[in-house]
Amino acid sequence: MTGTRLTRRDALRLAAAAPLAWGRAAASGRKIELLYRSPDGHPNALEATPEGLWVGEQTTDAACLLDWKTGKLLRRVETESSNTSGMAYGGGFLWMAANGPAVGRARRPHDATSGEIVKVDPATGKTAARLPVPGGGGVHGLLWWKDSLWVTTLKKRSLTRIDPSGKVLHEIPVALDRAHGLGWDGSALWCMFSNERVIHRLDPEDGRILEVLRLAPEDPDPHGMEWFRGSLYYCDAGIAPGGGPNDSKFAGYICRIANL
Repeated sequence: MTGTRLTRRDALRLAAAAPLAWGRAAASGRKIELLYRSPDGHPNALEATPEGLWVGEQTTDAACLLDWKTGKLLRRVETESSNTSGMAYGGGFLWMAANGPAVGRARRPHDATSGEIVKVDPATGKTAARLPVPGGGGVHGLLWWKDSLWVTTLKKRSLTRIDPSGKVLHEIPVALDRAHGLGWDGSALWCMFSNERVIHRLDPEDGRILEVLRLAPEDPDPHGMEWFRGSLYYCDAGIAPGGGPNDSKFAGYICRIANL
């Protein structure tokens, strides 16, 4: 490695060498708990708040606040996002990852033509701003962190931290493609990689892989993800890459990996 900066080659090497922490978790009795389905059945973004769990729906592009225990709908906000795939809450706003044209509904005039970050008033659903994705391309995950946003910058195969105006503050490489949901446990980033069904715990300074969790083929299909009070939450959007159904029996469900 050069200095404290982790190169992509370093990241790939560390991914191959990282411990198979998921196997240890299964051996110790941890398992994936099915909680409840999202209101519209296509959840592709999660954001944890004490008030409740925010869910971004990929087809309707609504932001839904759910009761943590029951999944009951507490608030529904219609947004101008499109093909929603990732969300965050912070600075008084919802931030929606608009991953291009709509999926599963008619096109609307405000739909994005490529990846954008849509800043949304959580009371009205009105768009306060639209930010470009650093480096262009799609965006599948957002995380509010210390008055800034972490963004899955897919085209650059990295995670990029930006301020609320879109200015790049920091960037770390990732070892795998299709970085999806993001979470923060107080000292490290968690990142879901949907293609490989793998979750990496990462050093936010240089991207060093600290831990690896592996999902089994029979587990719910991974999309949006979040960390909250010692557990990881993730959702099965019921939509495969390309927009078709994934015909999973867990389609639309939000689940939990508890007590990590």
